Amino acid sequence: MVQRICVTSNNPVKIHAAKDGFSRVFPHFTFEIEHFPVDSGVGSQPMSDEDTFKGAANRVTIAHNAYPQFDFWVGIEGGVQRIGDELAAFAWAVIQNHSCEGKARTAAFFLPTNISELVLSGLELGDANDRIFGQHNSKQKGGAVGLLTGGVLDRKSLYTDAIILALIPFR
Repeated sequence: MVQRICVTSNNPVKIHAAKDGFSRVFPHFTFEIEHFPVDSGVGSQPMSDEDTFKGAANRVTIAHNAYPQFDFWVGIEGGVQRIGDELAAFAWAVIQNHSCEGKARTAAFFLPTNISELVLSGLELGDANDRIFGQHNSKQKGGAVGLLTGGVLDRKSLYTDAIILALIPFR
């Protein structure tokens, strides 16, 4: 059986994470994935857990209304939140079909001070990482977690786990 999935971003990390998550949870299905950039409605760098979740949920709601021909809609939103004097990074995944919704958050990790300061000054996390690490478009590659762990973890693996957890209600 073929299931059509709408991923609400053109970011290849998010697209591949959705494909991997769905394939691992439903190995007997075939998935066709299309992707469209959808506005999160919360700004380019969500600065709280609440706004990050809202961004993922907004993407799914907008896509569901704009592209009703799909079987599933997937929104993934990365964000940060101040905890004490530090800044934690994480993402939310929201998935809908025509009758159900699943949601999950990734693990969180703390950013080094130099990156946190750039984000708090108004840069997106990906741009701050690029500046500190001398990279280009790292958010479409391993992301902050990939850079900070030396590639032991990467953004796709972090997001894939959240997709798998968000798919629990659909099993």
